[in-house]
Amino acid sequence: MSKKKIVLFVVLTALLSSILTIAGICCMLELNAGRAANLARLLSAMHFIEQNYIETVDYTKMIDGAIGGMVHSLGDPHSVYLDQRLYNQVKSDTSGSFGGIGVYMGFKNGDVHIISVMPNSPGADAGLQAGDRILAVDGIPVNEILPDEVAIKIRGKAGSNVELLIGREGQADTIYTVKRDIINVKTVADKMLDDRIGYIRISSFSEKTGEEFKAALNELEAQNMKAFVLDLRENPGGVITSCVEVAKEIVPKGPIVSVIQRDGSKEVYSSELEQTKYPIVVLMDQNSASASELLAGALQDTKAATIVGTKSYGKGSVQTVMPMFHEDGLKLTIAKYYTPNERSIDGVGIEPDVEIKSDRLLPRLFNVETDIDDDAQLAKGVEILSDKLNGGE
Repeated sequence: MSKKKIVLFVVLTALLSSILTIAGICCMLELNAGRAANLARLLSAMHFIEQNYIETVDYTKMIDGAIGGMVHSLGDPHSVYLDQRLYNQVKSDTSGSFGGIGVYMGFKNGDVHIISVMPNSPGADAGLQAGDRILAVDGIPVNEILPDEVAIKIRGKAGSNVELLIGREGQADTIYTVKRDIINVKTVADKMLDDRIGYIRISSFSEKTGEEFKAALNELEAQNMKAFVLDLRENPGGVITSCVEVAKEIVPKGPIVSVIQRDGSKEVYSSELEQTKYPIVVLMDQNSASASELLAGALQDTKAATIVGTKSYGKGSVQTVMPMFHEDGLKLTIAKYYTPNERSIDGVGIEPDVEIKSDRLLPRLFNVETDIDDDAQLAKGVEILSDKLNGGE
């Protein structure tokens, strides 16, 4: 065989091998001709950048950016690409060993503001105050990242520092360096408002919220409670199974929530409670989201409670985290919640039965003292329950 034929054979073999490899990838990824062409565009762009950009390209960083861009193109604020640092923080979060700074945050009109600061927490020690606006985290402006990423970036290893650029009324913007620590949060607080009406606040749904709620309910029952206000304002949601545990105590028998995936598969959580024990008013606002909306929606649909306040946030979706191959991961929306009446609240929220607006900063669990005269929503809730207890509708 001549030298030319050998070279031609080698070239053809390599070409055939490349074609078979690409065909194999297309088959594995279930790519049709159109998708294969788009994949070729992506690979061509990557190759052109790598070969021609004026500086040496970090290939891994470029791939990270491509994946992040794909997730961003979904237009879903709850789907996020997690690079190595963010992914490790999420893993620490779910294992219960994450560090925080001890603040509750609210998200309104693109702003991130501090609702409350826990006493004796890293945030309190650093001088953070309720009403402060968080403008940047470690030098990254908050308007350049999603709300979920803001929270993830503030969390981190206990003992490490996070820098926050804080805006405070009447003062110049200031950088606060806060040393993270392990934060143990109680999510439920309770008290009697008068001799008949109780008050239960749930700040979020953690793994222990179900137990805490049952204890609060028992404590108020022992004080002869006849009705109660359930305060879900500024509650961002959390663990769905804990929310279901709470719902089983106060939602009458039947479906609580349905979780439906893209393929139509459905998981239904139900209550076995024969009947509700007490009249209930639920307080909600624009920062009540996810699991708190799930609970309020179930109570509203079953007519087990009256919803007072303002329309909720509208997060009726379920996320999962998929690990990838480089200590990174994808946090992706995979399903939606539906209320007992098969309402989807995603992007819609829950309309209150009685709309009462309030710009008041909300007391948190460590400050559960409530002033009805200074809280129009709570005052309305108490009025409604009093009417019910006095024989009104």
